[in-house]
Amino acid sequence: MDDTPNTLPIAVTIGEPAGIGPEVILKAWFKRKEFALNPFFVIGSADILQQQASFLNLHVPISTITSPQQAVHVFQSTLPVLDLNFQKDFQFKNPISETASMVISSIDKAVELILNGEARAMTTAPIHKAALYEEGFNSPGHTEYLAKLCEQHTGESYYPVMMLASEQLCVVPLTIHVALKDVPELITPKLLIRTIGIIHEGMKKYFGLPFPRIAVSGLNPHAGENNSMGREDSEVIAPAIETLKKQGIHIRGPMPADTMFHKAARAKYDVALCMYHDQALIPIKTIDFDAGVNVTLGLPIVRTSPDHGTAMDIAGRSLANPTSMINALKLADRMSKFLPMAEVTENEE
Repeated sequence: MDDTPNTLPIAVTIGEPAGIGPEVILKAWFKRKEFALNPFFVIGSADILQQQASFLNLHVPISTITSPQQAVHVFQSTLPVLDLNFQKDFQFKNPISETASMVISSIDKAVELILNGEARAMTTAPIHKAALYEEGFNSPGHTEYLAKLCEQHTGESYYPVMMLASEQLCVVPLTIHVALKDVPELITPKLLIRTIGIIHEGMKKYFGLPFPRIAVSGLNPHAGENNSMGREDSEVIAPAIETLKKQGIHIRGPMPADTMFHKAARAKYDVALCMYHDQALIPIKTIDFDAGVNVTLGLPIVRTSPDHGTAMDIAGRSLANPTSMINALKLADRMSKFLPMAEVTENEE
């Protein structure tokens, strides 16, 4: 990494206005000095943010900017918003298709600005996919949509990897939103090797770890216990790990998942790869429920997000905890601060 800090601001997408996304953005800016947050700007609707600040009694002055660089100069005194000139209203707890175009456009614009060298990273507020489908959002999720956007800009193919990160644990689910009964057939040597390779490169590039330590869980109880509880651990996972060891990757496994996450075990690795959603997310949400951050590896951009959804049940009540948003902004800053400008502004070869 270059020792020269990258001074471009971070782009924050507004997310679903009926949920808590705008609220945690406003609260994060309000705590900018307490947490030493570096400049960021919101892409979305200045009017909606102003309405929410007034309704929630959050004393956050908002200014409209026309370029990301202006955010650096006004950030300490006002929340800078790159306004999309969106005129529709919103309702707390009630996602509507009328706001969907703004939500999608904010994501599109953030990716464009980063790849054009006008912002250095993005932090995304939660979206409500069902409200977006009528406006042409046809990806399974936020992360897949970002990969598609990056591919359109660069002409390259990307395989994004979701990592949940906190100060105490970083963990990656190999399979995500699939039924548990479908997991075993999805675990292949190709998927394991590709995912672990992306984790390895991401931890080196963005976290400053020249030799990241990766722990891999087994699929079955006790990692199969000598094939008495399934053969996937010995016949699929273990050979993939051996292949990666020969490539110089510091990796261990398959390990019994029930003994991987206590404090002493966590001290022996930098990131854990688990075989399915709950195997990965239960430990991190138990250890650090409010502070976890969703990180996307494997894209040509830095993207972080709070590790929570739109939380419609508490929207409009000023109850949302901004800790995960604050941590997402801090982690985006950390991951992108010392990237050479060329890596931020140029397409990867």
